[in-house]
Amino acid sequence: MLKQRVVTALVLLAVLLPALFAPVAWPFAVLTLVVIGAAGWEWSRLNGVSGGVAVALGVVLAVACGIALAAGWATDAPPAAWWVATLVWVLGGVWALRAGPAGWPALSRALRCALGLVALWTAWLALANAKTIGVNFILSIFCLVWAADIAAYFGGKTFGRRKLAPAISPGKSWEGVWSGMLGVLFIAALWLWIDRRFAMDSQSLYSLLSGRIRYPGLALGVVFLSAMSVVGDLVESLAKRSAGAKDSSGLLPGHGGVLDRIDALLPVFPLALALSSI
Repeated sequence: MLKQRVVTALVLLAVLLPALFAPVAWPFAVLTLVVIGAAGWEWSRLNGVSGGVAVALGVVLAVACGIALAAGWATDAPPAAWWVATLVWVLGGVWALRAGPAGWPALSRALRCALGLVALWTAWLALANAKTIGVNFILSIFCLVWAADIAAYFGGKTFGRRKLAPAISPGKSWEGVWSGMLGVLFIAALWLWIDRRFAMDSQSLYSLLSGRIRYPGLALGVVFLSAMSVVGDLVESLAKRSAGAKDSSGLLPGHGGVLDRIDALLPVFPLALALSSI
């Protein structure tokens, strides 16, 4: 299993890194378009759609991303899109987590699928726009999510006592959430130090926010993004638990499915773009 995980990770990096560091934006936009289409297929299956219909919905999502790319939105999307996504993720995420695995299926299958596909489309749009801003900017958002996840894992393992959402994800604790927030504050301070001492292709999320809303606003902003990364993770776990599935699919040997790897990123990227547009 470990060898399988390592091989899959190396293959993914070999595909992702050239697109991420390409001097133009479209290779990354096209690559992530394919990834998001696969995630759309997974989401549809988790919500009761099977066979060719689930594949068709994944294709429709990829085509919607392609239309946005052709229209120029992948490099210059309306800022209102990020604020709508913020509202949907905050209100919808809170509702979904309060409803729990029993309440989630109460929504119609069509509505559950539509909400997920729109969230995936908005996340792709934010990813593409973040790449256009610059590699330093997009990496600072990726690393925020990874830092929150790593700090939450170790903090939860060491100090975890109070369960966060036992009916949805029994392994998560409130202590893990607080540890994740401390982790993103640390990565923000470190990245600000790096930005000041090295020439970068663009501002990081942290430099941009500190310049616009000062350090207290930066601290609140990254803590909010850390919290929303947890919401993204829990919403996907909610859908899996309702469907009785351990993984979103087996597309990534040793890693589960695409959604299993990007769930925490889905709310964070559009919300980070919303904060950056202040």
